Amino acid sequence: TVSASHAKTFAYLPLIDLLKGYFELSPRDDERKRREKVTGKVLTLDRSLEDTLPYLFPLLGVTEPDPALQQMDPRVRRERTFAALKRLLVRESLNQPLVLIVEDLHWLDAETQAFLNLFGESIASARVLLLVDYRPEYRHSWGGKTYYTQLRLDPFGEREAEELLTALLAEKVGGQPTASFQPLKRLILAKAQGNPFFIEEIIQELCEQGVLAGTEGESGLNPSPAATSLTDLHIPTTVHAILASRIDRLPPEEKDLLQTLAVVGKEFPVRLLTHVTGRSADTLQTLLSRLRAAEFLYEQPVFPEPTYAFKHALTQEVAYTSLLIERRKALHERTAGAIEELCQQHLEECYGELAYHYTRGGNAEKAVEFLRRAGQQATRRSAYGEAVGHLTTALELLRALPDKSDRAQRELPLQLAFAAALQATKGPAAPEVERAYTRARALCQREQDAPQLFSALRGLWVLHHVRAELTTAREIGEQLLGMAEQLQDPALLLEAHRALGSTLLWQGEFSRAR
Repeated sequence: TVSASHAKTFAYLPLIDLLKGYFELSPRDDERKRREKVTGKVLTLDRSLEDTLPYLFPLLGVTEPDPALQQMDPRVRRERTFAALKRLLVRESLNQPLVLIVEDLHWLDAETQAFLNLFGESIASARVLLLVDYRPEYRHSWGGKTYYTQLRLDPFGEREAEELLTALLAEKVGGQPTASFQPLKRLILAKAQGNPFFIEEIIQELCEQGVLAGTEGESGLNPSPAATSLTDLHIPTTVHAILASRIDRLPPEEKDLLQTLAVVGKEFPVRLLTHVTGRSADTLQTLLSRLRAAEFLYEQPVFPEPTYAFKHALTQEVAYTSLLIERRKALHERTAGAIEELCQQHLEECYGELAYHYTRGGNAEKAVEFLRRAGQQATRRSAYGEAVGHLTTALELLRALPDKSDRAQRELPLQLAFAAALQATKGPAAPEVERAYTRARALCQREQDAPQLFSALRGLWVLHHVRAELTTAREIGEQLLGMAEQLQDPALLLEAHRALGSTLLWQGEFSRAR
């Protein structure tokens, strides 16, 4: 499974992708079909894993039938979700050795990282190979494990770089490089400084310029007439510049598609691309084949439909930045619309992607809505850091919108969700929590929304109670009880009596507290 650069704030995304592949879930599967596939595979693997199903279903777009699970403490639910995932993978490894590959850990979301930390503790004697890669700035706690081995991928030394270059030249032009190519090889090696991706891109650049176009013959590799002198060669000094040069030389249709793909993401199923580009499947496949032949893309053997991916993150980055801002925004908007249309049956799986694309596309109305949903989803999964990020962005975008009559109604659920996420990350008595709940209370009073006002007051009661500001906490507790009695809601009455009773206990009024 691969973590995408924009997925850092989308909780569990790499794990969800991994599970979809494991259970062979198709985007066309409705909720009933998904439930059948997941249940069937889990019970076939081991019937004792049946109790993991309630924790797997929510990650895979299956509605939770058990109300007790919805009311479970988020931290307990998170722990049990991790335990369910671990049991599933370890049990699978008893049938056959299991290789779990996670790329680009420097882009990993906090929840997937927390799971990998737990999983790494469980595989010392299991038939599991956990293979990960990451950039040097990434930090982990696995270094002291006896069953952990680190392979540092340093730049190639002179001998390794020359071996790679010789192999690439032979592959691209035919035959084995002759002595006449030594000056060119020295020039390429000096430019690339041992970076294998840079070496590959230089060779592609020279082939596309017509500098390398030899044939296999008695004398081995033959340069094209364009390579009259090394001083005539134009080799950009950075891999970014080479990629930009190669992209600029593409035919208009191929360049347009590559730039569109860069907006869609690092990986992209063909079905999504047909919606985003508006091209026929045959035309799209032809263009994708050309980009693959030019080694901009790879085809991924992913179930259930063909998927393509950028060969390297830098390729996507350079193609993305080559777009004009307005064109980029329009493509983000179009991508979000296509995802929303294709994911109608299981839209909750796409909240993160939709929030990302609508935000980048400048559609603040849609962005706020899907950021709210993504934030609330992250809170339900106990991914509070991600929830705070989504909801902060949503509130910032909402403030920039015109002050219409419904703006307060839209802000209220955002503030309540934001306050709840802040309670978990900053603590229940943090000033940020107080500001969020105070703002929510003001909005409730303005909109005359009693149920939401109860939630805001309860949050403020917790804050003052924890601070031992008992007089204020008691006043709020009495307000809660008055509201609950007026609404005659058993759940609210339970909360109100508990709140006021707790405060009275700490004030020493034991009889009334009882």
